[in-house]
Amino acid sequence: MTKDCNIPFQVIEWDEVPKTEHKGESGTAFWQTMQFSGLRIRIVEYSKGYLADHWCRKGHIVHCLEGEFVSELENGERFTLTQGMTYVVSDELSSHRSSTQQGVKLMIIDGDFLQLK
Repeated sequence: MTKDCNIPFQVIEWDEVPKTEHKGESGTAFWQTMQFSGLRIRIVEYSKGYLADHWCRKGHIVHCLEGEFVSELENGERFTLTQGMTYVVSDELSSHRSSTQQGVKLMIIDGDFLQLK
């Protein structure tokens, strides 16, 4: 982990951050990404009918801004999150993937602080 990870005060104008498109097994995810040393902050929108195309092992803090989605663990557990709900997981602790029927808008934060010690 780098020691130079100081982030000066700044305001993020999300309307000015370009969107990148990421196809799922079905549907599409649109990411707006701010990358800092050891920290990534994203606004992510999943289209109607979105299903992730992989099981993710990365740690995240995921906060539901609008809509509803299901976070499914590889062991079969399913958690429905709605507006205002958040989940947290560290790297390599739970394989998970997201899906949504109606679409959802999320804030996702991940970085070095979620690595296993």
